[in-house]
Amino acid sequence: MDERHLNIIARVVHDSMRSFQSALGEEAAPPWDEAEQWQIDATLEGVKFLLEHPNAPTSAQHDQWMQQKLDDGWVHGETKDANAKTHPMLIAYEQLPLHERQKDALFQAVVRALTFKD
Repeated sequence: MDERHLNIIARVVHDSMRSFQSALGEEAAPPWDEAEQWQIDATLEGVKFLLEHPNAPTSAQHDQWMQQKLDDGWVHGETKDANAKTHPMLIAYEQLPLHERQKDALFQAVVRALTFKD
């Protein structure tokens, strides 16, 4: 897959996550063009992971995200804070609230829809 197509998929995934966050009443991530580089990188890495592991369950998608965060120095914390690098969802997939597991499923559904081949 070329870089352009990868970026299109990542942008759509990002916008889908923003919409879901808004629907849940959460503070939504900034638009793609205003997102921090770490946010863009995280989405791109998640897309790449699923493209390399097309049959990965949603739990593996979360594990990939969590490992990326831990590798970047993030730790579990009560609130999401990019400056302090804390995030409340740095927990096992099975411990995630339903809406967080749904985000992983949505992420995968969007990627799969945009890489569907006849």
